[in-house]
Amino acid sequence: MQVQEYRYFDPATRGLDFGGLMSDLSSAEPGSVLLLHACAHNPTGVDPTPEQWNSILGLTQRRRLLPFFDSAYQGFASGDLDRDAASVRMFAGTPGVEMILAQSYAKNMGLYGERVGALSVVANTSDNAKRVQGQLGLVIRPMYSNPPIHGAAIAQRIMEDPELLAEWKHELKGMADRINDMRATLFDALVARNAPGDWSFIKKQIGMFSFTGLTKAQCEHMTNKWHVYLTMDGRISMAGVRKSTAGRLADAIVDALKAAPSARM
Repeated sequence: MQVQEYRYFDPATRGLDFGGLMSDLSSAEPGSVLLLHACAHNPTGVDPTPEQWNSILGLTQRRRLLPFFDSAYQGFASGDLDRDAASVRMFAGTPGVEMILAQSYAKNMGLYGERVGALSVVANTSDNAKRVQGQLGLVIRPMYSNPPIHGAAIAQRIMEDPELLAEWKHELKGMADRINDMRATLFDALVARNAPGDWSFIKKQIGMFSFTGLTKAQCEHMTNKWHVYLTMDGRISMAGVRKSTAGRLADAIVDALKAAPSARM
């Protein structure tokens, strides 16, 4: 299988490189599988707008691409399950579009150790659906045959019980709101410390992560001197930030920018 990357993140704006994305996908071979994050893109925290999603949908139809959605953070982007599923439903609701959806409940249900999820396929015809089901069976049988049932039973019970479902939605909203609050808190702390550059992207990005644009040297400085741990590509987990630690994180970022300056900042 040949894997080809497409442009997505714009380091200059810390936002979506929509022009580059569309240009790269326009040259994709017909029949190619297009991997997309449904919401709360990991690692960038940057999602297309509804209008941009519609343009991506049109391009997949013109180029006859097969969309494959990875939905691991539904509810953690906006706090609303329906809103976070908008991109998937846009594609699935378009006549003639065949697609694949991989869902995970590891994060949004707190079942990380259970590896609970689902694979759904939208086919144009019943014959295509039977063929896909047959192929999936050939893959599943030697891989795991029968999946663990405990985590799936938990997810099923929550989604079938109106009270538990409402409680889950409420908790998801609380988590998403807290992450957004931490984004604002970190932004304010950076502004208060006169951090060089425009850090408004922290509030514009969405979901559990923020792609800061910090260089490897800056990340290493933060880890070695401040014991602030992040991936060396500059991704930080906003879910791990607290009001009591946001100031220290901002101090570490500002110090790293001074110790290892980058033209990108």
